Amino acid sequence: MTLSLETILRNAGIDPAEAIAIRHAFVPYHEDTGEAGIHANSTNQEIMTYSSQQDSNPRLFPGIPPRYWVVFIREGGSRARLWSVVENRGEIANDGTLRTFDLVATEHLAELRDRLVIGWKVPRRWWLNGPTAAEYPVVEIADAQTERFPGFEQLILDYPKLQAVMTERRYGEWQTALSAVKGVYLITDTSDGRHYVGKADGAENITQRWRQYALDGHGGNVELRGLDPRNFRFSLLRVFDPSTPTKDIDQAESHYKKALASRMFGLNRN
Repeated sequence: MTLSLETILRNAGIDPAEAIAIRHAFVPYHEDTGEAGIHANSTNQEIMTYSSQQDSNPRLFPGIPPRYWVVFIREGGSRARLWSVVENRGEIANDGTLRTFDLVATEHLAELRDRLVIGWKVPRRWWLNGPTAAEYPVVEIADAQTERFPGFEQLILDYPKLQAVMTERRYGEWQTALSAVKGVYLITDTSDGRHYVGKADGAENITQRWRQYALDGHGGNVELRGLDPRNFRFSLLRVFDPSTPTKDIDQAESHYKKALASRMFGLNRN
């Protein structure tokens, strides 16, 4: 007996009649509208925003879409891998071309994100009503796909990517690597080119320090408060073994502040 999506949904407390299935494909932009698409490195927030904007034509998307949207990402052939289940709390904007919906993340099928793969029978259909999608077969429930860590010297993250790296399971290898080192890092405000040199020392590692930036955008630094973190770019200047004395990390931080003139022309105050 073939396992179907219906069994998965009902076990998660979702009535297929209250759901819609969506399958996104990776495209840089849509030729018909010129709107930006999503790609393999899109963050969860970018995919959420992309999902929330739908065509105003009711023939292309349901006029009254249901409560739950089960969102998949297209893979090779007819495969579709689960991204997430989001809740639709209603339409919040309509400019005559695009409708925008208030979507929020849910914990439904959270343990199956990036793992559940179904067979999408109709390749040209990118959305299906819940009862139809419920009949689709489960192809596999696999280990989550992971992103390989590029190495400390190659690491350059914009702010959305930083948030993804600090929170998403597919970046577990990155989190482990960054948790294993202390160091001196650089934040560049790409809106004006100013630098901020910071450090992770003492009991704090790079993951712990950067997770705070991902959470609030400024990491508690007065110099960065009030700036738009979406303009920030994060990189590592030097990494240290956890056993390195704090004074050595402090000296390295001071050196880079001088070398990059981040006190005189940048965002460091001391």
